[in-house]
Amino acid sequence: MIPAHKVMVLLCLAMSVILITEKLFQGTTSLAAKVFRLRPEKRFKWETIREDVEVGNANFPMVLVQIPMYNEREVYQLSIGAACNLIWPHDRVIIQVLDDSTDPAIKELVAKECEMWAMKGKNIRYETRDSRSGYKAGALKKGMTYDYVGQCDYIAIFDADFQPESDFLTRTIPFLLYNPDVALVQARWKFVNADECLMTRLQEMSMDYHFKVEQESGSIIHSFFGFNGTAGVWRISALLEAGGWKDRTTVEDMDLAVRATLQGWKFVYVGDIKKVSLSKRFYLIYNFFFSRKLVAHIVTFYFYCVVIPTGVFFPEVVIPTWAVVYVPTTISILNSVGTPSSLHLIFFWVFFENVMSLHRTKAAIIGLLEVGRVNEWIVTDKLGDTHKNKNKQPSNNVVNKFRTKISERIHLLEIGLGFYLIACAWYDFNHGKNRFFIYIFPQSLAFFLLGFGYCGI
Repeated sequence: MIPAHKVMVLLCLAMSVILITEKLFQGTTSLAAKVFRLRPEKRFKWETIREDVEVGNANFPMVLVQIPMYNEREVYQLSIGAACNLIWPHDRVIIQVLDDSTDPAIKELVAKECEMWAMKGKNIRYETRDSRSGYKAGALKKGMTYDYVGQCDYIAIFDADFQPESDFLTRTIPFLLYNPDVALVQARWKFVNADECLMTRLQEMSMDYHFKVEQESGSIIHSFFGFNGTAGVWRISALLEAGGWKDRTTVEDMDLAVRATLQGWKFVYVGDIKKVSLSKRFYLIYNFFFSRKLVAHIVTFYFYCVVIPTGVFFPEVVIPTWAVVYVPTTISILNSVGTPSSLHLIFFWVFFENVMSLHRTKAAIIGLLEVGRVNEWIVTDKLGDTHKNKNKQPSNNVVNKFRTKISERIHLLEIGLGFYLIACAWYDFNHGKNRFFIYIFPQSLAFFLLGFGYCGI
């Protein structure tokens, strides 16, 4: 056991070095962008699109707005309304609602909402299909087959739980219009309910770091980042050149982004679209796939939740202080930069991320080996503020979703790991010298909290 544990420690140390190097590089790049004010408008051409006296609205390109939906009872009105209120000539935009709902009552509500906006003069199309094959990717793929899509130059994609600002198109389309090398403009989005509970605050910290550091640094270095699946505008010709939407995967947004990049297209930043450089290919494989999708998840879970706790039983195996203290501290500080107002929650965030790394590691391995339910996913219900609204009686379907069975709230894997970590902490408290129990014990509590379903504290 001791030799095996030594090997695990060495592997985790190597991955820790890879991870901290990437984090520091991304942080430095993002900081440089802010210090030197490298705003998008300064890096490439951007001009306000204005109506021409002679040709009228012809200066405005045709835009298709896609809104994929699936049983979105609580948010369908907000998302459709926000799309219909976008500032853009009404004759130069087509709003396409792709409804994959399985509840006939919800489908009827969405259809009536579309009819209501159509009566107000909006060019809105309500589309359904016979099956949900391919899930969201299948719906987007089907949406591109309609004849009227051929009129459009660009396509904006909004998830049902995303409500764009009215000037969204006027701020994003010029980047594509005046820079023919750009395939995608990705806008930032954030939680509208970040202050709802502790869990949403922790998720906000992760998302802010993702946008402010990971996305920005990737864009500056090689004009590449993973498409977030919403709040983005694609050049339709680039999307088709990359092969369009593929329903072979449930991560269709990342899949399309990678294929478009390998075709030579750039996201937001202008560059050579004829050939993808060797350095860009290396960056794509190393940073995006190896470091961020594998190393980051595996080292977080195995090192901090398995190897270090198990090490208390093997005092012969020395784990360097820099790996236990300095590396996670540096990473935590870098992540907190994105949301300074939540700095006091950094310790909670660390423990929460370690628990979530269990599922990310599991997902990465399943996806890499293509085993199990690799192409299955569960859509999170969007209930909005339904549970807060005291003036309206929620529907029976919504009420039933709050009456979750106890068996569905309990997650045995997290609870089992919680008990194991408590055993490690107790042993280290009584026999250890490194005082790892100071970290292991609260980490076990985090596993218990999520294991028993207390996620929205």
